[in-house]
Amino acid sequence: MSAIEEASDTLAEVNLDDTHNPLTENLESDPSSNLKDILVTVGATVPTGFELTAADEVKEKLGSQSRISKDRGKIYFEISVEKLSQVHRLRSVDNLFVVVQEFTDYQFKETKEDALKDLEDLAKKLPWTDPLKVWKLNTSLKKRKTKHKKQNQQSGASKEKLNDDGGNDSANQKDADKELLDHAQNTPSLKSAEQNTEETQEMLLPDDQSDGKDEFLNITGNEDQAGDCKKGEAEAQVLKFRVTCNRAGDKHCFTSNDAARDFGGAVQDYFQWKADMTNFDVEVLLNIHNNEVVVGIALTEESLHRRNITHFGPTTLRSTLAYGMLRLCDPQPTDIIIDPMSGTGAIPIEGATEWPSCYHIAGDNNPQAVKRAANNICSLLKKNQNKESGTSWGIPIDTIQWDICNLPLRTNSVDVIVTDMPFGKRIGSKKKNWDLYPSCLMEMSRICRPGTGRAVLLTQDRKCFAKALSKMGHLWQKGHTVWVNVGGLHAAVYLLKRTLERAGEKRSYW
Repeated sequence: MSAIEEASDTLAEVNLDDTHNPLTENLESDPSSNLKDILVTVGATVPTGFELTAADEVKEKLGSQSRISKDRGKIYFEISVEKLSQVHRLRSVDNLFVVVQEFTDYQFKETKEDALKDLEDLAKKLPWTDPLKVWKLNTSLKKRKTKHKKQNQQSGASKEKLNDDGGNDSANQKDADKELLDHAQNTPSLKSAEQNTEETQEMLLPDDQSDGKDEFLNITGNEDQAGDCKKGEAEAQVLKFRVTCNRAGDKHCFTSNDAARDFGGAVQDYFQWKADMTNFDVEVLLNIHNNEVVVGIALTEESLHRRNITHFGPTTLRSTLAYGMLRLCDPQPTDIIIDPMSGTGAIPIEGATEWPSCYHIAGDNNPQAVKRAANNICSLLKKNQNKESGTSWGIPIDTIQWDICNLPLRTNSVDVIVTDMPFGKRIGSKKKNWDLYPSCLMEMSRICRPGTGRAVLLTQDRKCFAKALSKMGHLWQKGHTVWVNVGGLHAAVYLLKRTLERAGEKRSYW
């Protein structure tokens, strides 16, 4: 399991409102580091074209209004830090970052030197304190997850011995959790991600909380010995960082590398951090879109879209894009949802995870793809395995090998069809699509319930699809279209509704 998956799982388990959670108690007992009352702006990158879908999810699950950026594929919303765990449970976002400051109309200087000098000066004026606290909490929870996993392994290896000890394990575990959360919340220590030591380190906090610089400059040794230690006795633990610049627009007199280099140099001078482009602790983001500038700190190390897939194929769909497609069709309890060209099963697996009250079928004509989908389902079952009993939580999904043009399903038996159709590039060809697309739509209309059935289809071969759909206008009514970017390809997601007209039956299976 990757580090970000561990972080997401941990954050999903943590509820800062829980009165039994030591983290909340620590927040309330230490006003100087009371993160619970901090309101921060979180930015999220989402599949291009599904910004409104992501905004709807944020409103539904977090109760926050989102603002869609002019730079496509990004949304911003404000939350209290106690909702950080819920943010990591969003299904439509790829990456998350906490916003340090946003400028909606930043005026760049005309010359390259002056423009870059302004960016250097900007690094010293930004309100770093609260965003860095949020980053620290995010990092602490990831470490807690790693420690929790090790404790579970040790507990499983000596389960019999612990049972003989008569219940002391439960109290000891609570003490361990409380100690770790106390350390994460009340002592603002920031260790290097590479460091694997049990030695407790903490940062010296200034009395003035208005400036985040001093708070994150020095890390010293044990708290009890801090007052007696002389300068230089213990080597300071310096954080590693990098600056990533994403720039869009043709009116800038500098490149992304120029901005990242100069802004990063100013950040390094300000915090005395060590620059490291590969093995970094903190990733500072500098997003520039025309005159819109956003500075942020990354909360995810890798994209959340990889959450469900362990066995990839040549055209595996992103889980976040799969979620957006499923959400378009508004699944209802007891709906039967199929992906007749499922590949590695990204869409049905995402559907079974988020809509467990529906029944999902993953089918494909390629036996290797069906095998990969089955392996991904097994991996998900293993991930959901109950650690205490050793049993897995069942998920409502099946895999099958079939022919898309000759599906072994009853007529009018399916509620929803969601699939990623062949683009004719990595799989198949555009020439074959001219025969495949009409046949697919005809067979889909046969199995889909008239009047209530709907289909969400993704394709980059828009010309071929439009021609095929024109022939099926009596069976499918086109709703709205979402234009998306899939691996650099300009594709479209079509929402279709099944008409009341009866489709011709080819045969009877029962």
